[in-house]
Amino acid sequence: MTENRANGTAPVTAPQHSVDGFVKEFLRELNFGQGVTLERASVNDQYLALARTVREYLMARWLETVRRQREAQAKSVAYLSAEYLLGRQLDNALIATDMTDIVEEGLASLGIDLGTLREQEVEPGLGNGGLGRLAACFVDSLATMSVPCIGYGIRYEYGIFRQTFVDGWQVEQPDTWLSLGAPWEFPHPEDAVTVHFGGTTEKFVDEDGVERSRWIPAWDVLGVPYNYMVPGYQNGRVNTLRLWSAQATKAFDLAIFNSGEYVDAVRAQTFAENISKVLYPEDSTPQGKELRLQQQYFFVACSIRDFVENVLPEDFDLHNLPDRIIFQLNDTHPVIAVPELMRLLVDEKKWDWDEAWAVTQKCFAYTCHTLLPEALEVWPVALLGKLLPRHLEIIYRINDEFLAEVAQRYPGDELRLRRMSIIAEHPERSVRMAYLATIAGSKVNGVAALHSQLLRDKVLPDFSEYWPDKFTNVTNGVTPRRFVRLANPALSELITDAIGPGWITDLARLREMEPLADDAEFRERFREVKAHNKERLNALLERRDGITLPADAMLDVMVKRLHEYKRQTLKVLHIVSLYERIVSGELDPATMQKRVFAFGAKAAPGYKMAKQTIGLINHVGRTVNTDPRVRGALTVVFPPNYNVTLAETLIPAADLSEQISLAGKEASGTGNMKFALNGALTIGTDDGANVEIRELVGDENFFLFGLLEPEVEKIVASGYRPSAYYEENPLLRRAIDLIASGAFAGGDRSVFEPIVSNLLHEDRFLVLADFQSYLDAQDRVDAAYRDTEGWTRSAILNVARSGFFSSDRSMWDYIDRIWHSQPLVAR
Repeated sequence: MTENRANGTAPVTAPQHSVDGFVKEFLRELNFGQGVTLERASVNDQYLALARTVREYLMARWLETVRRQREAQAKSVAYLSAEYLLGRQLDNALIATDMTDIVEEGLASLGIDLGTLREQEVEPGLGNGGLGRLAACFVDSLATMSVPCIGYGIRYEYGIFRQTFVDGWQVEQPDTWLSLGAPWEFPHPEDAVTVHFGGTTEKFVDEDGVERSRWIPAWDVLGVPYNYMVPGYQNGRVNTLRLWSAQATKAFDLAIFNSGEYVDAVRAQTFAENISKVLYPEDSTPQGKELRLQQQYFFVACSIRDFVENVLPEDFDLHNLPDRIIFQLNDTHPVIAVPELMRLLVDEKKWDWDEAWAVTQKCFAYTCHTLLPEALEVWPVALLGKLLPRHLEIIYRINDEFLAEVAQRYPGDELRLRRMSIIAEHPERSVRMAYLATIAGSKVNGVAALHSQLLRDKVLPDFSEYWPDKFTNVTNGVTPRRFVRLANPALSELITDAIGPGWITDLARLREMEPLADDAEFRERFREVKAHNKERLNALLERRDGITLPADAMLDVMVKRLHEYKRQTLKVLHIVSLYERIVSGELDPATMQKRVFAFGAKAAPGYKMAKQTIGLINHVGRTVNTDPRVRGALTVVFPPNYNVTLAETLIPAADLSEQISLAGKEASGTGNMKFALNGALTIGTDDGANVEIRELVGDENFFLFGLLEPEVEKIVASGYRPSAYYEENPLLRRAIDLIASGAFAGGDRSVFEPIVSNLLHEDRFLVLADFQSYLDAQDRVDAAYRDTEGWTRSAILNVARSGFFSSDRSMWDYIDRIWHSQPLVAR
């Protein structure tokens, strides 16, 4: 459904909002949509019928939203993101329509359990972690706030891989999320967009005597849009998420097929579909890098073309484009959109370069999500020129004109020109996409206060000096609808009983709970909620993975993408140290605070050290969990295939949130916010949004440890020698020696030698330097947890003081500081 399709249509009437009305619609969908009777329907038939019935309650609002937006011509946000980690859609649609009770009662009258149908839904794995989940939170908030928005991305046929463990080691399997049907999407092949690749460029003189460039592409693909509804929370607005699927322009050659060359007959189709086949294909090979760049250009080319040709009115003057749209670049993946818009304006619309550049600079804003240099995308000139020759020419000109301006302000400063050039000359000639985004963007933002400061001072210092007003901060947030209201119904009910339901769309109101931290009866009810959530988690893990959690244990959770800077290894060393001290007789398991250490993480398929770390965690867990000397004091669990669905049950049950990245490496984090909002206390470094969490919840309700960012920089600059910490700290030495001995690998010392050698000789992220501080903080955790009333009070205050971390607040910050768009409230 493109926006012009809704123009002039008659009003669409939603189904009757009652139990009888729902049952009638559900049975109709089951009979005439699935083609089965109730008696013969499978669970999947029932789920698909339910999903389509519920979506009908949203569709009238969706069509009306599109109509009003087209009529008003209000400024929109186009969120360009390579990832959207959406989670399951059914429950979100139910709370948006306020239909949960109606549906539950209606299905029960037919002998169907809503919970069973919930379990049938497979979440779209269209993201890898925080970046994709943040995009999903943001589009949810914009709909809830009635802000016009279109999310644009890729409909990957196979999302992030499904993780399994074989003998403790990660094995990746395809994520076949589409195999049982996709009832929440609306395909529109008639609105397909043609995207070109390769070829050459040539100069020519147009009919007005102006010299121009012409792109002569070598091949092309079709981008087919699939629309998803993004409902606001009970406000009548439904925005659109538009994901693109790649298809061949000439999918099937009958002549070749009839000659017997069956594979060759569909070769074009296979080649084209590879573009949207899988999220983040392995890019350690030249072919993988080329496919990644194809993906990025494919979806932004489709999106810009779609907005200009299908969303805007036919007579729209593109000189006014900045008044109608802001394209938000979610990290560097969509930055090739900048030269694509320039190409459209200069080559296709025949604009002068300067007027095109003036418009383009007002249409983009860039969010940087990293402080790691290796995460700032750089594309080899040879590859970019091969795939997108015209775009490379445009980038060269943008760079030449920008450097001329820099040279005028800083005459004779050749080193500055080299530092600020979009084109890097070493180690190979490459295009620095973050630089292009910074030069073209109207604003550049980091995603937490510390991150934004380091972005200015360390990552892009020359640019922040050149454009001090271009840089700003917008601290990330999470949607309270999914991560409290849906994920934690027991806590949601407790909060609503205490302060009313308004907090769901105004999370700052959680502050009204603060006095209740001193109410003994409320603390008891809060503990009952946590105990209920632990029981719920235990039931899920037993059903899902055959994992049984011990009772009366602290739940200590570390869930996030597996990367060395996030320091899962530090957590493992803590566990190994505790285990070694039990085995050596130094600690008595009978008097220890019982802990369950829960991990959830996926390692990128080509990231060997991350996969080694997963193997170590699982092998340590196997040893600890089966050693009778431990007597249940320590339990390590690592359920495979951590995703949004599992997070919605695990996070509400957690007592302790592990946010232990090396200071200065985590941009923000959003898991830390989800845990605090659900009543877990944080042990963490002063990194990312941990800084703001600690400031808001109070030092006494946060377990701080580790080096500060300036101290990290000083140690690294002075020549960090990790082996010195090993030599000087007996507990650390004993833990590492136990791993090195092969104790967790059947006596084979070679299995985890890469981790041991990395820690002793490289340790890029200062695990050993922070080890003792971390152990000291964990001792404080144990002492605090033994004070049940004090711990509960701190947990309540974490919830009450974390309302700042709503993605609604993040969106208001974007609107105020970057987008300058406004809500479009229903009349």
